[in-house]
Amino acid sequence: MPKVKSLRTKRAPEGFDEIEPTLLEFQQKMRDDNLITQKLLTFLHWCTTAILTFRLHHQRSRYVYELFYKRRAISKELYEYLLKQGYADGNLIAKWKKAGYEKVCCLRCIQPKDTNFGTTCVCRVPRDKLEEGKVVECIHCGCRGCSSGSGATSTIKAISKGGESSSKNE
Repeated sequence: MPKVKSLRTKRAPEGFDEIEPTLLEFQQKMRDDNLITQKLLTFLHWCTTAILTFRLHHQRSRYVYELFYKRRAISKELYEYLLKQGYADGNLIAKWKKAGYEKVCCLRCIQPKDTNFGTTCVCRVPRDKLEEGKVVECIHCGCRGCSSGSGATSTIKAISKGGESSSKNE
């Protein structure tokens, strides 16, 4: 969540007005999902409800990443302001810049200490290395495949469609 604005908060750089509606839309979706999560928490396990938050967090960070690195639509000053104010996750964006991590869904999936066998999450395994017809889903964020390489799917498409993969194995 972005920091709360006060009188001492630094003014937003030029260009923030153009992307602010989209960022506010993400913020409103996050609030709505938190309300839904609080209502569902009595019926579902906390991991299931946390998936909604992870998806929106990923989408918002990916939006800022693509504006700065792919489309070159925002200035470096605005990019640093967005990171400092909490509109995007700087650590996740740093991973997206590295080879092999271009599609990583969340930082928990690449931390070996969070798994039973000291490896990365099952969603990091390429599709062609899995058994045929086997559907995997990350227990941390609901991702169904964020590995880079052959047989990999696009994480943004998988996450925005509720975890459904849009590409087909051949």
